[in-house]
Amino acid sequence: MKRIQEARLYGIVDLGYLTPDKVEHMTAQLCMGGVDVLQLRAKKLAPNEVERLARLMLPITREHAVPLVINDHLDVAAVIGSEGVHVGQDDDVVAKARAVVGPTCFVGKSTHSMAQAVAAQAEGADYIGFGPLYATGTKPDYVPIGLNDIAEVHRRVTLPIFCIGGVNAVRLDEIIDAGAKRVVVVSAFLLAADVSGEVRELKRRLTATSSPAE
Repeated sequence: MKRIQEARLYGIVDLGYLTPDKVEHMTAQLCMGGVDVLQLRAKKLAPNEVERLARLMLPITREHAVPLVINDHLDVAAVIGSEGVHVGQDDDVVAKARAVVGPTCFVGKSTHSMAQAVAAQAEGADYIGFGPLYATGTKPDYVPIGLNDIAEVHRRVTLPIFCIGGVNAVRLDEIIDAGAKRVVVVSAFLLAADVSGEVRELKRRLTATSSPAE
């Protein structure tokens, strides 16, 4: 199983972009393409449905040694034994998440500013999402933070930092040039005509850059 510190490319199976019946197929396509970590995000589904989908994903992610992260639903993460859980700024604190999921499950946190990124590190998160860099349909209510703080957040935060929000193949070079070492891709993968091919190509370009600092 890959460690979160080794991950460069983070994918999300977001039920805002696909229906539940497509989750297994999408999970397989993303894993075959080469995502390093994969999250299930299902904001509008009941916990029992989130658990059902997570249980469908887990054999696929484990076959490919890809850590599975559950967004928000701590109890689901705990009961299925996922490798990770992710919480937002308005969700549970890291300490509560860790108390629910146990010591072997890593905890990530969304951050939308330098102050939040620094605070998440102090809070004990294992990694952070940093963004949204651009306007995105995934979180239309969030104001984009742009690229200017990417280099500085890497100087001030030693955790793995996954830049998120509007990341796609067209923008990848400028994101990397701004200092990003890891990225999260959502709609650019989920809406691609060839999902595995899109993942594979973006992964190739991302890993052609220098390895991320620990």
